[in-house]
Amino acid sequence: MGTTENDAGSAEAADVGGSEEGADAEEPLEHPNAGQDVIAVDEQDETEGTVNRLDAHTGEGIRHRAFTCLLFDEDGRILLAQRSPDKRLWDTHWDGTVASHPVEGQTQEEATEERLEEELGITPDQYTDLRVTDRFEYKRYFEDQGVEHEVCAVLQATLTDTDLDPDEGEVAGVLWAPYDRLHENPRWYRQLRLCPWFEIAMRRDVD
Repeated sequence: MGTTENDAGSAEAADVGGSEEGADAEEPLEHPNAGQDVIAVDEQDETEGTVNRLDAHTGEGIRHRAFTCLLFDEDGRILLAQRSPDKRLWDTHWDGTVASHPVEGQTQEEATEERLEEELGITPDQYTDLRVTDRFEYKRYFEDQGVEHEVCAVLQATLTDTDLDPDEGEVAGVLWAPYDRLHENPRWYRQLRLCPWFEIAMRRDVD
């Protein structure tokens, strides 16, 4: 694994403004994430037990396991999904296809398959080549709402069937973007406000 992608408090963190919900210290305990766990890991992605998901995204955060999935069509376009306005972190920002956390006992592939179906209605028969292509550690703060400190696996696959059925509770919108053009001309896409973990994954993948 390379060095941690960490720019807490920098201009980049403020501008990019990583994957699921966090909260500040006053976040009410009834927040849905307070009833879930994520897998705490060391810098080599070795398991160190489970921690409360809300705790993992509060204060300085707790390093935990996560994934982001990049799905492509057969013409090399990437499927981007806009995060729901109800998300605690990076709400309405544009992400790779899906991003989340495996639960204890799940592989990254199993967790990704589950989230693809739950969020976008994409089933395993629509792709055949889902695989882990990269892994990196990063830490980002989002305004005063929370933090992401993750060891994030990147998974990729190609859709042979691009039919979608997005869950509006998770996904506010979808779009297909030419992957190479997105990477080479980021200023053309500034209005999208990309999630930091997706930007890192794309930069490492293309560079």
